[in-house]
Amino acid sequence: MTAARRASEYGERQRWFQEVLREAGLQGALLSSPISVRYLTGFTSSNSMLFAGASGTELFTDPRYALQIESQAEADKKTVAGGVLLHAVAASLRRRRIRRLGFEAGHLTQEGYQQVDAALEGRVEMAPLGNDLALRRAVKSPLEIEAIRHAVAINSQAYERAMKRVKPGMLESELAAELDYQMRRLGAEAAAFDTIVASGAHSALPHARPRAVPIKANALLLVDMGAQARGYASDMTRMAWSGKPSRRAARLYGAVLRAQWEAIHAIRPGVTASSVDLAARRVLESEGLAKLFIHSTGHGLGLEIHEHPRIGKSEECKLQPGMVITVEPGVYVEGWGGIRIEDTVLVTGDGCEVLTPTGKELRVL
Repeated sequence: MTAARRASEYGERQRWFQEVLREAGLQGALLSSPISVRYLTGFTSSNSMLFAGASGTELFTDPRYALQIESQAEADKKTVAGGVLLHAVAASLRRRRIRRLGFEAGHLTQEGYQQVDAALEGRVEMAPLGNDLALRRAVKSPLEIEAIRHAVAINSQAYERAMKRVKPGMLESELAAELDYQMRRLGAEAAAFDTIVASGAHSALPHARPRAVPIKANALLLVDMGAQARGYASDMTRMAWSGKPSRRAARLYGAVLRAQWEAIHAIRPGVTASSVDLAARRVLESEGLAKLFIHSTGHGLGLEIHEHPRIGKSEECKLQPGMVITVEPGVYVEGWGGIRIEDTVLVTGDGCEVLTPTGKELRVL
């Protein structure tokens, strides 16, 4: 991202947010979520607060980030020493004569709220913000889509590199470490979430944690991984079988693959998230597998691995061009194993684009 494109992107977001605040009758908002701060200014830290309002945007942090804030943040910058960040924020709000202030109810703890209220000496009305930021973040800009494509490419390349080393007897935890290592080697900032590697019956746990247990012969192997790069996440699940796949594995895998294909085929602007979920469920129901599909079909992703919209049974949100979602139906058989197939998918103007390039055949080790 060039400096000019970056400044334009964050400036436009801040102007949009100022309009949201005006419509809500707020003079400003105090944002403490690192994701919100990053979305509006580009700044990343473990300790920051952002005031955004009609009178400007002011970002507060501590001296550890003094150099970083100067080069990274698109906002007026304040570095506060002595561990009194909140008092500096309160002083700024008093100077601006703020009387009605929005805050992130889903992020600010009760203790944090009480501290903010005390610092403002009870002179400011605190009002919880709506979900405008979450809805806005669901529709990605061209720059964000570019970053997600980059994360997807890293993810897929890392998977191919790591899977070349897999053989029965390798530990689940060893493969997970190899996947993370390869993502880092290819430029990822981190794994987008804790990498899942599960073999045999352990794969029946949708969020299984890798164990120091050998990958079994003649059994399923599930890999669910994502890369975080340029701030944005990717997400992919692929399946393998060590040896010749059993008839049961082939049948269940074929059913899940058809369910995923039908869900992807249903994606286009204007359809509800629930209709995409239903497309996958209908296939599995026709195969007598509906009760084995125990989670939603997918979710949005971006700066976070789980974002709006959720692709579930009762989600009436309508898909829009620029949304990036996962499509990941699965079936889970206790005592035998689980099968899930997942891609990262972009909603386009007339349908969708599957961003994940990795093949979806049941890989034979």
